Formats: sequence, structure tokens, C-alpha cells
Amino acid sequence: MSARELVVLGTASQVPTRHRNHNGYALRWDAETLLFDPGEGTQRQMLLAGVSAHDLTRVCVTHFHGDHALGLAGVLQRISLDQVPHPVTAHYPASGQEFFDRLRYATAYREAGHLLTRPVSDEGVIAETGAFTLTAHRLSHPVESFGYRLTEPDGHRMLPDRLAAHGISGPDVGRLRREGRLRGVTLAEVSAERPGQRFAFVMDTRLCDGVWALAEGCDMLVIESTFLEADSALAREHGHLTAAQAARVATGSGVRHLVLTHFSQRYPDSRVFAEEARDAGFAGELTVAEDLLRVPLPARRTPTDD
Repeated sequence: MSARELVVLGTASQVPTRHRNHNGYALRWDAETLLFDPGEGTQRQMLLAGVSAHDLTRVCVTHFHGDHALGLAGVLQRISLDQVPHPVTAHYPASGQEFFDRLRYATAYREAGHLLTRPVSDEGVIAETGAFTLTAHRLSHPVESFGYRLTEPDGHRMLPDRLAAHGISGPDVGRLRREGRLRGVTLAEVSAERPGQRFAFVMDTRLCDGVWALAEGCDMLVIESTFLEADSALAREHGHLTAAQAARVATGSGVRHLVLTHFSQRYPDSRVFAEEARDAGFAGELTVAEDLLRVPLPARRTPTDD
């Protein structure tokens, strides 16, 4: 199992189909698992995908339409039922606080989990850990919606031949990494920059500045493509993207791996989304999401990558 991967729990927009559950996406990122937009049925999809309540460290809701949030009640109750021992942080639009509260207490249960609520009221950094910074950007939808971006700090890759040339080994390697200098040798002399990985999650929205800000330079972009370009007027009216628009954003933003999802029931064959994305010029790695699919994040960029 990859230490960093996207687990797709559902891919339908508005209504589920025989083959598409409502939305739900789990991002495994080393010791953390972030659950995005738990739509109806997410708890069961987690079971099928091998994602447990104990895995969850954060729940991120983009907006409070049912296909993105109705599964929240079951997920939060499961956190209590399973007595998850660590805190789980919930991020969601502050304007939807009443909906969050209704879902959290939709039925009677013994609340045994440790849930930290962190409503999002504006764009910017919403969480910082040693492993990543989580930011939110406002999107354009009939109800308030935020997309999420996870950015790992840049680091250094130690170069064994240079370390050996300077006689540095064992615990001294870690000391040099921490302190930046050891016996006159600087970290820059024995290492190469290691760009941090970047992931973005963009759901229901028209094209707007927030989409571009979220997508910029991402290793993986998970983005809605509810409609095809032939139905672009419908997409604009209802606050959605087409596969072609998503592809053009990914190309213009230097995205390495594009994951399309949130498909309208009017398109039974999801292969048409891949065709449209390629026709729109996206040449990178492309995945048309399917329920229960696991998608590893791309290997790290190296300093010589474009």
C-alpha cells in the first residue's frame, strides 16, 4: 500500500447510480487520513475500501449539498462508536454551521469521539502540521463552497557520495540535516532540494480564481467534471465544470496527475470524460475516477523535473 494515495469512495453527482455512490474521497498522507466530502453511503464505502474510522484524522467538507455531506452523520457517529482515541478535526464552511450541527446530532447516540470543529470563514491557511499546510480557497457555487489544498514543505535529499567525501555518516547525517552545518560542511554541499508534494481537492464550482489557485503546481488534482463541453451552459448555470475546463486548468497549472470525478448521471460511460480531457490538451497522467479505486500520488519531483 502506498503511504500517500487517494482512495475513491464515490463518484456520483447529485444522485447515485448503480455503479456510482455519492461522493467520498480519503487521502492517505503518511500518518494522516483526510476524508473529503462524505456523501450518503460513505460509511459503507469505507468498509469496502478498507478505510476505518480509526484511520481518520480530518474531515473536510467543501459545501453543504447533500451529495457532499449527508454521509457526515454516519461517519461522525462511527468515530464515537469505534472510540477513535485521537482527535479528528472537521473543516467546513462556517456559513453552514447549522447544517453541520444537524448532521452531527441527526439521531441519538453516545458521543465518545474527540471531534475538533474548525469552520472555515475565509481563504487562507486553516491548519499547519509538521507534515503539511492545509489551505482553503473560495469557489463559485450556488451555496458557499471552499476547495482545499495540501502543501508539503520543501526538504532536502541527502547525497551519499557527497556525505562520504566529507566523512559524514551515521547520526551525524541527521544532525547536519537538523542544524544545517556540521564541522564546516553545510547542508547545501551534501544535499539536493526535494520539492514538497502538493494535492488539491476542487468540487462543485464554476471557473474562478479559486480553482486556479488550488490547482497551481499540484502533483495531484482531484477535480469535479460534472458535465461535458456540449453541456457547458448547464454547467455554468448550476455552478459546475466540464471535463474540458478541468483539463485546461490542469494543463495551465502544471498538474502532474489529473483525477476527474463527480459525474452527472446523464453520462453512463465515463470514458467520454477522458476523451474530452485529452482533446482539450491535457498530456499528463489522467485518471477517470471509479468507486473504490486507489490512486497513488506521483513519485516525488526531482530538482531536474520541469
